[in-house]
Amino acid sequence: MKLFLSFLFSTCTIFAFDVEIVNATVSNGKTALLEFKKEKNISYENIEVDKKRYKIFDNPVNGEKFYALIPISYEEKPSDKKVEVFYKEAGKEKSKIISLSIKDAKYEKETLSVDSSKVTLSEEDQQRASKEYAEAMEIYSRATQKSYMASDFIVPMDSKITSDFGKARVYNNTLKSYHGGTDFRALVGTPFLASNDGKVVLVQDRFYSGGSVIIDHGHGIYSCYFHMSKFGVKEGEDVKKGDVIGLSGDTGRVSGPHLHFGIRIGGEQVDPLHFIELINKNLLKGTQ
Repeated sequence: MKLFLSFLFSTCTIFAFDVEIVNATVSNGKTALLEFKKEKNISYENIEVDKKRYKIFDNPVNGEKFYALIPISYEEKPSDKKVEVFYKEAGKEKSKIISLSIKDAKYEKETLSVDSSKVTLSEEDQQRASKEYAEAMEIYSRATQKSYMASDFIVPMDSKITSDFGKARVYNNTLKSYHGGTDFRALVGTPFLASNDGKVVLVQDRFYSGGSVIIDHGHGIYSCYFHMSKFGVKEGEDVKKGDVIGLSGDTGRVSGPHLHFGIRIGGEQVDPLHFIELINKNLLKGTQ
């Protein structure tokens, strides 16, 4: 879907507003990508969807474009959304409305058996889990202005996927949730890789996710690696795509050893494989 609007002023100068929604129809739990051409008299600021604002950033590999990502919540119902684009044209504040359609991804359900202590929590464990969640959400809420991305994303390991993003989960027949990432089959101690360049912003043993590493790729994009048995990086460290950042394990709430890989955008969990396909094919196309 492409929207192109031209405006004629009394000076007879024509200004162009050019934005493309790469995927104007997107499922819950997925990501929408908007791309903007750089125009001489236009400066883009941000977009708003359902009163949530998302920044418009420079394309990290194409100096002629800007982009914005809209993470669609897993809980979002099918609907048509209005996306308001805020920009300045010849110094004047303006906005335009474009449309985005949300459809139902129809995720499957799975039942898992885990340690009962990870389902029925003591007061101490509840406090710990809540504290760790708040700490992580504070990290995810930041949108680093710098982009570390200089090439396409990769998956952290070449292995069978044992659980896809979005599956509705029933733990021990009582606790319901959904799977916020993609699980890769991996024995304890299997090395895995950083999905792209970035800065390590969390290295921690957490109640639910066990050994956890979070990498900031800039522009509000974070990759997450959970249930690790050993850390290979430290907080504050810069990493390159393909660096070994740790070993897989069976820590936290698990039914067996594996690597959980996730992506957060603007604080929202999104399907990591869909995100990688979308951003590699469009935003980072032609890079290796």
